[in-house]
Amino acid sequence: MADIDPAEGKAIAATADRGTSSSASLLQWARNEVRIIAPIITLIFLVVFFSLATTSFFSSRNVLNILEQSSLLVILATGVTMVLLVGQIDLSFANQATLIGVILTMITGAGYSPWVSIPVCLLLGSVIGLTNGFFTAYRGVPAFMTTLAMLQITDGWAIYMTGGRPLFTVPPILDFLGNRKTGPIPNVVMMGLLVAAIAHFVLTYTRLGRYIYMVGGSPEAARVSGVNVKLINCVVFVICGFTAALYGLLATGRLSSAQPGTYASVMVDGLAGVVLGGTSLFGGVGGMLYTIIGSIIYVVLSNGLNMMAIDIYIKTLATGIVLLFAVVFNVYLQQLARER
Repeated sequence: MADIDPAEGKAIAATADRGTSSSASLLQWARNEVRIIAPIITLIFLVVFFSLATTSFFSSRNVLNILEQSSLLVILATGVTMVLLVGQIDLSFANQATLIGVILTMITGAGYSPWVSIPVCLLLGSVIGLTNGFFTAYRGVPAFMTTLAMLQITDGWAIYMTGGRPLFTVPPILDFLGNRKTGPIPNVVMMGLLVAAIAHFVLTYTRLGRYIYMVGGSPEAARVSGVNVKLINCVVFVICGFTAALYGLLATGRLSSAQPGTYASVMVDGLAGVVLGGTSLFGGVGGMLYTIIGSIIYVVLSNGLNMMAIDIYIKTLATGIVLLFAVVFNVYLQQLARER
């Protein structure tokens, strides 16, 4: 056997070390970024699976439908993201959206201009959020109980005002924003992108955003650093109330009607869109990119199961199992971060 030149041996060893080092670095990067990598892989898997399992999943009409539903969900989930980032929870945002739709149709039916009814509804949504924030942040009532009570209040309010009947007086501007297109792009998609872009800017480039992450990461450390923790907690609930109201307006425009209980089920949708994207349930980790991906995952899952024409109960079961795995994975990531 021919002898190996020492210099050549050193070069081979160096190349092997670099290869090992690159693999280790790649593995370390993947471990550090698993919170965003996992949802992307999940989304790709679902798209490929439903494309093979159904004949029209990738049709232009269905893709457009997914984009519209995802955009609406992103708007709803934006405020939920803010609340979860500070380590709180809001259970009332879905019923808030229902109430806002009801009040919109009543104000419009009374003859008021959309330039009056829409701002009033957005303001009312913010006030409801402020109420949640006040009792949670300044009176020490657990957010779970505060928002559970608000869930009942907003639901009962909507039922009382309508007597359980649907209302149909919806301003044309909301039909335009919810159902029409500007060029080839649906207006609701543009609204979703606008809300997500504003929220991303706030979380990434403003003092409020930094404070939200600080409070979610460690409220006590944030307090010692001079952050008004109570105010930040209150602000995120106001934002959640505003985005719930905006969702209620756009969804009412899409349906051209409002009635009690219409959006009660979207509480699961809003929370799922945030959790599936990887935003931590314990605060301090996540953001709008996670929420966008998570919202698309949830809509793709729901849409694909519908197109497979499986039993409605199996669909609900499958969705619940996926959400359970998402929550378990979320908790696992949190434990992994603590170990580090």
